[in-house]
Amino acid sequence: MAHSTAAGPPGALEQGCPIRVEHDRRRRQFTVRLNGCHDRAVLLYEYVGKRTVDLQHTEVPDAYRGRGIAKHLAKAALDFVVEEDLKAHLTCWYIQKYVKENPLPQYLERVQP
Repeated sequence: MAHSTAAGPPGALEQGCPIRVEHDRRRRQFTVRLNGCHDRAVLLYEYVGKRTVDLQHTEVPDAYRGRGIAKHLAKAALDFVVEEDLKAHLTCWYIQKYVKENPLPQYLERVQP
């Protein structure tokens, strides 16, 4: 019986590779590589002013949903906003939800309505 190596075992993410968020400032995105490099989860943002970013969109491939990957992306993006002392628009519904569930003062004071 031939085994497909492309998909990898369903637990490939948990076993042996912790979730690591990478920030590509040039492309304005945060990514998590999944299953080697075949798949990735991504959070996109844009600068909408000199000191304001719009956290626009979070996307996790179906096969990896429900594992807390989007949480890591949201936290990385919000921590970036805090570290760089930026303001943030939250266009992405998931990040809005993340801030409601994690109403840290340093996040709240930078989120614009």
